[in-house]
Amino acid sequence: MKSGHFENILQLVGSAFRPERYWHWDELQFRKPPEGLNREEWWLGLKLSRLAGRRAIPLKDLKGNAFSFAVPDLVMDLLHQIDRGSGTLVEIPEQITNPEQRNRYVMRSLMEEAITSSQLEGAATTREVAKKMLAEGRPPRDRSERMIVNNYMAMQRIMELKDQPLTPQVVFQIHCALAAGALDVGDGAGRFRRAEEQINVSDNEGNVFHTPPPAAELPARLAAMCDFANAKTTESFIHPVLRGILLHFWLAYDHPFVDGNGRTARALFYWQMLHARYWLFEFISISQFLRKAPVQYGTAFLHAETDEGDLTYFIIHQAEVIKRALKELHDYVARKSSETRSYLDALQKYPELNHRQRALIAHAVRHPRFVYNIAGHRARHGITYATARADLLKLAERQFLEQKKAGRSFVFVAPSDLESRLRR
Repeated sequence: MKSGHFENILQLVGSAFRPERYWHWDELQFRKPPEGLNREEWWLGLKLSRLAGRRAIPLKDLKGNAFSFAVPDLVMDLLHQIDRGSGTLVEIPEQITNPEQRNRYVMRSLMEEAITSSQLEGAATTREVAKKMLAEGRPPRDRSERMIVNNYMAMQRIMELKDQPLTPQVVFQIHCALAAGALDVGDGAGRFRRAEEQINVSDNEGNVFHTPPPAAELPARLAAMCDFANAKTTESFIHPVLRGILLHFWLAYDHPFVDGNGRTARALFYWQMLHARYWLFEFISISQFLRKAPVQYGTAFLHAETDEGDLTYFIIHQAEVIKRALKELHDYVARKSSETRSYLDALQKYPELNHRQRALIAHAVRHPRFVYNIAGHRARHGITYATARADLLKLAERQFLEQKKAGRSFVFVAPSDLESRLRR
């Protein structure tokens, strides 16, 4: 190729570059190229322009080549929006840092992430059944429910581990919490996959999309990942959100366990965000959005792996998911604030009710005939059995709940006319 023509390619690509797009060849080959270029020349120009800004990370592919990423304007804009949505809006911090509401928001987020992250990995339980199981504290009845309960407990464990550095032992703890009792391989939780345990990522028809590194490499690769997570490697500053996304990809790429790698990868993303003091991530769920578009989730992995280890594709996909998750939280809080105002005046007549009882009444107003029990109230608010029992008995005494016998235990039913009872 003549140098003049080569320079012309770069000039035409630069003038036609659209920062809101980061196309893979799979997408670009069907689009009209800029005037004066064919598709192959357009792709060559884009690749060269991207290479100039790529930064390598210690993650290596099967051939020993380093993965890398770029930070184009599109990514910068997404990071800015995430930073703004994670703490600078006035309304949300004021509401969910209120001790009277914090637990309710945390438990909602933990339930949503536990359910949808498990469903991404094959859990067949419906959202309604799973949410009721977690709310009531009912033991799981099958493997799908066990996956969800494990994920719920593991997310709580992540919040406890957020101030610790990431070590292989911590990663094993997280995996064990997620996988115990929920794997086909009975002893698979909390250990590396073995050489004889040949695994890959494939579809239902047997098409293999990803073959992970050999088992013999896993100890060194996990140690390198932890060093990267703890910023011990020599690379320059990496934005905390990018580091969390890259950890997500890294664990999923190495696939160090016989099962539960996806759940563990997403859990490490949460560890990084909370470790970096992005406190609002206690209240959001990314898996609910990944589950709505699982093909796009998988494609983001494939694009990174098939375009010379360019992680920018995965970064853009995940950053857009995070942005949507933050918006969902903001919308949820605004919606609940509006609902709360409708019966707030009525509750002012009952100053003796605590924040847990008020939260239950808020739910009961919207769900007539809903059945509550002591175990569920205890699990939802993280309180003792005696405190949960006292809460519900007091509401029944006030006739805000109807107390009934169910076998050897009591249940409490939301009356159909609760709102009018509050206003009497």
